[in-house]
Amino acid sequence: MPGCFKKILFSLASVVSFVSFLLIVVAMGTQKWMTGTILCQTGVDLVNASDPELVKFIGDIYYGLFQGGKVRQCGLGKRRFKFSIFPHMVKKLNTSLHVFIILFLCSAIAFALISFGFCIYNVIKVPYRSIKGPAGICLWNLIAGLFIVFAVSSFIAAVQLHSLTERIANFRENVFRIVILEEHYEDSFWLCVASGATHAFNILLMAMSNIRLPKFKTKTEEANVTAEDIMY
Repeated sequence: MPGCFKKILFSLASVVSFVSFLLIVVAMGTQKWMTGTILCQTGVDLVNASDPELVKFIGDIYYGLFQGGKVRQCGLGKRRFKFSIFPHMVKKLNTSLHVFIILFLCSAIAFALISFGFCIYNVIKVPYRSIKGPAGICLWNLIAGLFIVFAVSSFIAAVQLHSLTERIANFRENVFRIVILEEHYEDSFWLCVASGATHAFNILLMAMSNIRLPKFKTKTEEANVTAEDIMY
């Protein structure tokens, strides 16, 4: 059986692994990865709108990995739209990059659960093979963390290099051209980043599990040792 100190560390690591799993699932299931402010440029050009009149042409947009919505204003009031990334926008977006983001996150979920299972195993018993012990848990957390880094980096690349928000905003806009005024990473994105941080914390916990705490002898043991020393 593992010692009390290691049991506490492995129990904490199992909780952290499960939290990481939940964070990714929530992040993937919600629709607030990005929000932005959009401008109907075509409407502005048609009426030659000045600064005070631009409010009539400003809307907003939000989206996640699977769904989203926008409010468009082109001088005739607000119009609300909802959309699905799959299968409607497959041809509009960089499909391969978007699919890779989802696959990276699914892989991170799998390795977070593997880490959770191995942490529970280490709470119950001391493994005979190092791959099932702290070294293995470090490996699974490292892999899960790397997959999250790949997913986050790919999403940032899609937004910054492939104009993801602008492409989504102009989806099925045959008459009007939408321009992005500003965009922000939202809660779902930061949940994903937090999930990666939990794996780094788990690796730190596993490093702490290798620390050997000093064993303190009781007074009875000290008395016995002293008696034996006197006899010999």
